[in-house]
Amino acid sequence: MFTGIIEATGKLESFQQVKKDWKLVVDSGKLNLADVEIGDSIAVNGCCLTVTELNQSGFSADVSLETIQCTTFSELGVGSRVNLEKAMRADSRFGGHIVSGHVDGIGKVVNLAPDGNSIKITLSAPATIAKYIAAKGSVCVDGTSLTVNEVNNNEFTINIIPHTQVETTIGDYARGQSVNLEVDLIARYLERLITSGAETDSVGQAIDAEFLARHGFN
Repeated sequence: MFTGIIEATGKLESFQQVKKDWKLVVDSGKLNLADVEIGDSIAVNGCCLTVTELNQSGFSADVSLETIQCTTFSELGVGSRVNLEKAMRADSRFGGHIVSGHVDGIGKVVNLAPDGNSIKITLSAPATIAKYIAAKGSVCVDGTSLTVNEVNNNEFTINIIPHTQVETTIGDYARGQSVNLEVDLIARYLERLITSGAETDSVGQAIDAEFLARHGFN
């Protein structure tokens, strides 16, 4: 589990195919790996990966073909900057929102425009996940927890403050760039409850809009 608060940016040292899968080696920059062990999880551009090796400059992780197909990893090259976040501890500060590190889809940067000291970025999302993105809700973009400003069909806008521009890869974005998107987990579960149809809860009563209203979910 992650929070979407990027701890450091790293650089891709190598990305090589090993049989049908891939091996990724990351220079983790200022990310403190003192408490990281083999088998721990680190989110790389929002994708949860398992640490398989540790070295003086960073770590290695295996990347499956499924992950390659569902993320922007296929567009990364040696030297590419990546956002990094270690899995959260139970006693740590929850600064962003609930992030699983499971990328839901690939979005595109549609436009970038100055907005005071911030940058207003318009992104497009695949139709299959755009319905989960709501104004003033949360969305994870390349592992970064962000607040949605506006939604227009399958496009939405976010504002990037100067700190986030410097501390994440978002400051390097350009029009047409692909990004990893993860929608709010709560939205997915809520949809499942409301659209369960004839399926029933543990006491045999259908969970529908009427049921939710009777139990205070107006």
